[in-house]
Order: sequence, then C-alpha cells, then structure tokens
Amino acid sequence: MRISRFILATSAVVAALFFGGAYWSLDRVFDNIVRTNAARASDAATRITFAAMYQLMSQGWSRSQADDFLRGVASSGEGSNMQVQIYRGQLVIDTYGVIEQPELDDVLQSAMASGQAVRIDSSEAARHVYPLIADQRCLGCHANATPGVSLGAIEVRQDYVGLLADARRELLWAFALLLPLVALLAGGAVWWVGRRIEGAVENLQEEFDQVSAVSDLKALAMAQRDFGFVELNRIDQALRRLLDKLRGIAVDKEILTFEIGLLEKFVITADVVRDWREYVGRLLIDINTILPAHTLFSIFKIDDEMFDLEVFWYGPASPETRARMEHYIRQELGQMANFADSGAFAIHHHVANISAPAVELTEAEVALRVKSFFVDKPKIGGIVGIGVHAGVLEDETRYLVVESVLSTLLNVVGSVKAIYKYTRDLEYYATRDPLTDLFNQRVFWELSSYEVGRAQRHGYSFGLLLIDLDNFKLVNDTHGHAVGDTYLQRFARQVQGALRDGDILARYGGDEFVALLPEATQEAVVVVAQRVRSAIEQLEIVTADGVRLRGTASIGLAVYPDHADSTKDLLMFADNMMYRAKAAGKDQVAVPSQNDVVEIFRDISQKSLMVIEAIENQRVVPYFQPILDVADRRIVAYEVLSRIDLKGEMIRADEFVEIAEKIGVIHRLDMLVLERALHALAQQGHDGEIFVNLSPRALVFNEFARDLRRIIAASSISPDRIVFEITERDTVKNLALLERFLNDLKADGFKLAIDDFGSGFSSFHYLRRFPIDYLKIEGDFIANMLNSDKDRTFVTSIRSLAREMGIAVVAEYVESAEVLRELERMEIHRAQGYYIGRPAPAIISRDWQPPA
Repeated sequence: MRISRFILATSAVVAALFFGGAYWSLDRVFDNIVRTNAARASDAATRITFAAMYQLMSQGWSRSQADDFLRGVASSGEGSNMQVQIYRGQLVIDTYGVIEQPELDDVLQSAMASGQAVRIDSSEAARHVYPLIADQRCLGCHANATPGVSLGAIEVRQDYVGLLADARRELLWAFALLLPLVALLAGGAVWWVGRRIEGAVENLQEEFDQVSAVSDLKALAMAQRDFGFVELNRIDQALRRLLDKLRGIAVDKEILTFEIGLLEKFVITADVVRDWREYVGRLLIDINTILPAHTLFSIFKIDDEMFDLEVFWYGPASPETRARMEHYIRQELGQMANFADSGAFAIHHHVANISAPAVELTEAEVALRVKSFFVDKPKIGGIVGIGVHAGVLEDETRYLVVESVLSTLLNVVGSVKAIYKYTRDLEYYATRDPLTDLFNQRVFWELSSYEVGRAQRHGYSFGLLLIDLDNFKLVNDTHGHAVGDTYLQRFARQVQGALRDGDILARYGGDEFVALLPEATQEAVVVVAQRVRSAIEQLEIVTADGVRLRGTASIGLAVYPDHADSTKDLLMFADNMMYRAKAAGKDQVAVPSQNDVVEIFRDISQKSLMVIEAIENQRVVPYFQPILDVADRRIVAYEVLSRIDLKGEMIRADEFVEIAEKIGVIHRLDMLVLERALHALAQQGHDGEIFVNLSPRALVFNEFARDLRRIIAASSISPDRIVFEITERDTVKNLALLERFLNDLKADGFKLAIDDFGSGFSSFHYLRRFPIDYLKIEGDFIANMLNSDKDRTFVTSIRSLAREMGIAVVAEYVESAEVLRELERMEIHRAQGYYIGRPAPAIISRDWQPPA
C-alpha cells in the first residue's frame, strides 16, 4: 500500500470515529440537558401554580372561581409539551365537595400519603408529582386539616420526544455543514505529508538504484535532509548508520564468486603435487580476473630441508624488477630465524601469462605493494606473498580476500611441499634400512632374484653371505638399545668396507645381514667371507662409561648354482651353514662341503615332511597376540599366528611358512589355522576383530574363496570382524588378479591390512590399488623411533599419509611403556608387541593392564 493511501485511509477511519463519537456524546449531553431543564421547569411551574393558587385562596374565592382556576391551569398546557393538573385531597373534598378531576392513581395517592415529591422519567417523557402540604396559614380555610398533612397534589407532565428530535436534527445539520470542510482540510494535510515523505523516499530510491557493486556503495553519499518530522529524521539517521556498517562488511558478488571458485580449486591431487608450479601460475591468472596482482612467491623449510624460492609473475618482469623483488624477499626472510641463511636456497622465476603487459616496479613499489604471510613452526615453516596495487590493501574487503588467498595458498603449497618430502622419504625408506642406511630385506629379495636371472643368462656363479652377530642380545641388555644401535651402524660400515666393489650388503633384520657377491666362485666367496670376519673382529666401540665393546659374527655362505638354483633355497642353505658356524663355536665362516650340501637338503626335506605331516594330522596350533586400542587401553583385536606342535615343542611360523609356500601347501596351512582359530576365539568369547596373515600367493588359489566362505559360515563370525593381512613374502606379478580377489573380499564384508608397511615398494602399490583398512607399520621403525630421528620421521609420515586416506594404523614391536606413550602422543590408533602381550593359545581380558 502506498503511504499516501495509508494516511488517507487512516484519516478517514479516525474522522469517522471522531464524528461518530462526537455525535454520540452530544446526543447524550442534549438528552441530559433536556431532562434537567424539564425537571427545573416542572418545579418552577409547580411553585408558580401553588403561589397563584394560594394568592387567590387568601383573598377568599368562591367555588366557581376555584373551578375556573383549576380548569385554567389544566388547559394552560394545551399545544405545548408541558401539562399541569391540580388534584384535591380527601380533606379538601370533605370541606368543599367533589369537583371534576382525573382519577387518582397509585403514584398520586402514594405521593399525597407520604408527603414526598415523586419523579418518574422514561425515554419519552417525565412525570413529576408534588404534594400540597398544609401549614399554619392553611388552617383558616381548612379547619379539618392539621399542619404537615397533604391537601392535594400538583402533577406536571413533560414530553421529551419532540425536544430530543429537534436537537438531533439540528446536530445532524451542523455536522453535515462541518464534514466537507473537515474532509477538505484533512485531504490537504494528507497530501502535504505524503508529498514530503514520498519526495524524500524517491530521492533515496534514485540514489540506491545507482548502486550495482560494493564500490558504488562506498561512493554513495547521503545528503543531510529534513523530513519535517522527528520520527522520519530518526529513520534517516538509522539508514545512514546502516550504510556505514554495510560499507565495512559488504562483499562484491564477483569477489565472492571468485573465492568460492578458488576454494573449489584448492584440492590436493596427484596432478597438483606433480605440477604444482603450473597450478600456482593458473591461480595467479585467475586472481587477476578480480584483483590486480603482479606476483606470487613462496618458500618453505620442512624439518631441516630448505626448498627453493619460487617467484611467479603475472606478466614478463624486467631484470631490474626481478632483482628488486629478490632483494626485498631476502630482506624479509632475514628477519626470521628459520630463514636467516638466505644463501641456502636458489630463486626461480616463472611467468604465468607471457602475453600480459610487462611488469615494471620501483623499489618503493615493491615494498609498498607486497603482502606476505609467514608460518614459523617446529616442523614446517614457510612464507607466501602476493604483490598487489596499494589501493587493494587499503580496501578492507579486498584486503580480506588477499588474506584468504594467501592463507589457502600457504596451506596448499605447504601441504604439497610436505607431501613431496614425506613421499620422497617414504620411497627412500621403502628401500633402505633407516638405522644402517643399507638396503632392506625387500630390496635384497628383488636384487637377488635379478642376480639369479642374470647369472642364468650369462652362465656364471655368484655368492651369498649370511652374517649373524654373536651374542648381540647381551649388548642391548647390558648397555641399552642406543649403544646397540651405534654398534650396528659401525658394524655395517665395517662389513661394507671389507666387501668388493659391486658387492651388495643389506640388513635382513635385527642382527642379521646378507651380502650378494656377483660373479664369484666358491673360492672367491670364502676369501671375502674371511675378510669380513676379520674386519668384524677389529671393530671396537667405546661406551659413554668407557667400556670397550668388541664382537664377532658367524657367517654362512652359499654359491649359485652349486648349492641352490633359487634365491630362497640359497638363503635357506646359507642360513643352515650359519647355524653350523655357531654350533662350531661362533666367530667362524662355515664353508660347505659336498656332504654338507646333501645333509642340508636332507634337513630341508625333513622339514617339508614335517609341515605336510602337521597339516595332515592337524597339529597346527593357532596362537593369539593381542592388539591394543592406544587411546582406550583396551584389547580390541587379536592377530592369529601359526605354530606346529612337534612332540610338545612349538615350532614358530618363520621356520616353516617359507617351506609350506615352496612345496605348495600354504593354502591348506592357512585354511587350517583360520578354521581352528575362529573356533577357539568363539569359544573363548572374543567379540572383536581378528587379524589373519595370508600371503598373496594363498589369495590367488582357486579354492581360496570357496574354502573361506565355508569356514566363515561354519564359525558364525561376521566377515566384518576378520582382517586379512597382506604380506610381501612373495612378489605377485599379476597385481590385477590379486586386485580382483581383494575387491571380492571387500564386497563380502572382509577388511584388509598391509603388514610390515614401508618395508618395500609393493606396500605402496598395494595402498594405491587395494581398498585397505589398516596399515601395520614395520616393527623396526617403531622399536627404534625413540632413538632415531629417521625412524620417527618415517612413523610420522605413515601416520599422516594414513590419516589423509582414512586408514587406521597399527604399530608393531611395541616393547616398552615409553614407546606406547609416544604412540599415544602421535595419535597412533593401535599397538601390538611383547609389551602389550606375547602370543599365546588363549586370549586375555579386554581390560588391559601393563606388565609389572
């Protein structure tokens, strides 16, 4: 509704209420006045009538005179609204006789009897009765009366109807004459007020219609104006204050759209990590569609590694401008402790848009137009900056946009740099032993398999040494793991120095080392082995307490193809020879004779028979090692381990699993262990998850899926409680086939874990291709992370990688309270190791208690 119409309608309603109320009030007033005047008139008429009657009576009047007087009084009201009638009482009748008069009704009789005047009012008329009371003067004529008695009554009747009708008619005429004048004045007032308000509103509307962007809003000036009304002026002031607030918080639609689009691009993908420089260049082009920005730059320092300074120009920059920007950035970095050594990094310049106008900046413009963001944290620190025109930084909204862009860019580029570094570290540690920096077990298997193939093609022999330290456990137990780690590092360098150029040394695990000696006969292998043994004897370290430690090693050797034609058999042969060296008194090199070859392979055959017989007679026993929820300190899962009961002696899995794989019974072994384990856990009331080790070779058996479903159905255990651990004991050449089997397992509800994660390249292939639920970190990293920054960095990297991928982490080899506390601080989900609980045929309470 228009405001003028509203005011007019309101005025009409108010006028109608006013006139209606006035008419009603005046009607009531006139009614009261008429009634009051009637009462007064009747009282006056009564007094005049009584006075005239008394005057005549006092002069002595005859009966005819009295009758004439009464008739005259009665006829005096004819034609008017007032009639007067005099009535004789009984005392007068008794003295002077009956005259013609109306019959006395109850009202007259009551008034004369009581001597009190009576007044009766109705809506149309009023009747007043006044008794004539005798006094001393009256007794002269009315001897039969006494003072105070009633001699008669005077009745006055008045008709209101005519008077009130005349009054209302006059009032209506007055209102009829007044109403047009009032309507004319009200309409003029409404028009005047409406024009003043609408004129001001139209001016405001014209000004606001000109606003199409925040810049227009900020340029809008509201002139001071007087609306002529205090309330409207207050509204005007409120609008002015609102405009001031809007100037501070309004955001251009194009800026908001730009920010939304920018956030959509801030998703870290493999392409972004690989081509992040192109990504930042495209980002700079996008920024220039909404903000004039001539440069972006970034530099990061993660851990102790300094990354190069990258400067991105929107258009080509002159050498002088580049030099000024480099000087400014180095000056800024020099004020930060992490970047004080500004000479430790190189500077690379990039141009986002070759066809853009050239960038020319003076030294003052560089310092004035650059906005920088710094991050200074213990593990990751960095700086990103943007060069914009000075006006942008003065505009509060665009200043906030610049800060938003820099904050997000800082996170994206920083995350890319961190991912790049941690991925590179993970790739390095996937091939290296973090303590000794030697190749790890997985690389040894790959290189040894390669060496077997090369030797077959070229027809030469090569050697393998298995080196095991003698009594190394005493070093750790007596002097601590820190001393033991130092000893292993020195030991690795000592052995490396004794090998030939081209020989490959790897840490197989714990205190075992293996060496590949390409193109070597047995005689050459023995010479190298003796040289290694002598070098180990010369090794000596001094502890902090001044104790000198020396050690020895037992060395077993094998030669391809004299002793075996596969890597596994070679290692098994060398392992047997190493145990012969220990049995012969340690600190020896066991050189195999022909009889040794026959005997060792006879032992291998006997072990093969032992495995087959244990499967046939179901002497495979499941053992259970608890897995702890680190945060809740409760046992939530168990890993199933295999043991063979050989006449009361429990044979560990590492002594027969490889033989079972070699002779092709690993599938039967795994199924038997799984069946007996599920039955035992169900009987013992375990309701958590169950981790089961299955090699990739077992997974691709045609019978695997069929037997697995049969065993699970018979156990009544839900598939989502079973976690299959994928190991890398054998390289799987057909990853596509393995991927299909694992996806089928996930579809059935089973979960998957990668065991010994980080120990080889295959782990990363598995993580990329398979739907993994758990990562079990290689135990050596956990065991040494309190004493090795490299191990700790590796664990941190795995935890960060798993968190980004939504995968839970299990830490193995947890053997102390200190390690468990550190895992809790690092937010590792679960822990497993001898400190949590050793493998046993029975499960323990869910409420875990640390060992005494």
